[in-house]
Amino acid sequence: MNEKQSKWKVFTNGIIRENPVLRLVLGCCSALAITTTVSGALGMGLSMTFVLLCSNIVISALRKVIPGKVHLPCYIVIIATFVTVVEMVLHAYMPELFKSLGVFLSLIVVNCIILGRAEMFACKNTVIDSALDGLGMGIGYTLVMFLMSSIREIIASGTWFGIQLIPESVDRMTVVGSAPGGFFVFGCLMALCIWIEKKTNHPIERKMCGDCPGCGHADSACEKGKSGKGGAEA
Repeated sequence: MNEKQSKWKVFTNGIIRENPVLRLVLGCCSALAITTTVSGALGMGLSMTFVLLCSNIVISALRKVIPGKVHLPCYIVIIATFVTVVEMVLHAYMPELFKSLGVFLSLIVVNCIILGRAEMFACKNTVIDSALDGLGMGIGYTLVMFLMSSIREIIASGTWFGIQLIPESVDRMTVVGSAPGGFFVFGCLMALCIWIEKKTNHPIERKMCGDCPGCGHADSACEKGKSGKGGAEA
């Protein structure tokens, strides 16, 4: 695998194969709580992407400077700095969105997705790879938030981004906007993600040992091949 393919794999891992919400099952609290409206879900997704990208870059750049004994407190300080920037920008320019996100915006500091990528990837890889990883994970998270919120808002409220799509005379399935409905939509999207992954991944071909006609063992697993052709001992 060349360098370009390797970086593309790092970037796309977070979208399907290692999607933080649907495959790694991280950040589910915000995914279930904020996805009642598309605007709030997108705001949360973009905020998370910004913090993921910036914190991964800084942590990767300082990975050889941060002492191992205090790496977690240092990561939290770095992440909290970018979360504070997001809070100040939203509070100044988008007060309604800031109010709708509520405490979940501040809880990005201890979000498992961001801390997990800092601990498992950013502190071990280059700045470019860490930036691609953070951006890919953020896009994967945002896509899940967008899909969940679109389904829930349309079915439960009949609107999308506040635009009326379903006439008010049609009954709403308000249960989809509640917690049980959120878990149901989450489960359906998780099943869809697993199905897509299975369809896009090619099955691994097993190399036959060649010493035994019709043998289904791999080279390393075949005892007959080890002992000689046709199972005869050397």
